[in-house]
Amino acid sequence: MAKLNPYLSFRSEAKDALDFYQSVLGGELDVSTFGENPMEGMPTPDEDKDLVMHGQLDTSGGLTIMASDTPSFMEYVAPSAGVTVALTGGPDDHDYIKGAFEKLSDGGTPGQPFELAPWGDYYGQLTDRFGISWMFDVAAT
Repeated sequence: MAKLNPYLSFRSEAKDALDFYQSVLGGELDVSTFGENPMEGMPTPDEDKDLVMHGQLDTSGGLTIMASDTPSFMEYVAPSAGVTVALTGGPDDHDYIKGAFEKLSDGGTPGQPFELAPWGDYYGQLTDRFGISWMFDVAAT
């Protein structure tokens, strides 16, 4: 079955971000650096060797977040203001999603508090300490 996963781009904070997301969401984290996996035909500048070439966090609940840093020889493009990572679920997921909201709020920018919304779901928004926008929704039924 195909999956659609967020792939986050950072200048040089991918490892810190992925470690933080693992502390919030749980799961197994696999990270490889440019120094460990040099690009064929391109020498890796010393300042890029510890940057994340690819990182992937897989949780037991089936969530996957991927991320990488941008090496010095590539142009960095910050995540778009029009892109949001959504963590959603049903009533059985309420405590997990509420906990993720609270933990991701640490050092972030508040948006909409996680609370009962007019349409009956629990809903909230924030931007985390790494500048990534998040939306949370727990369906009432």
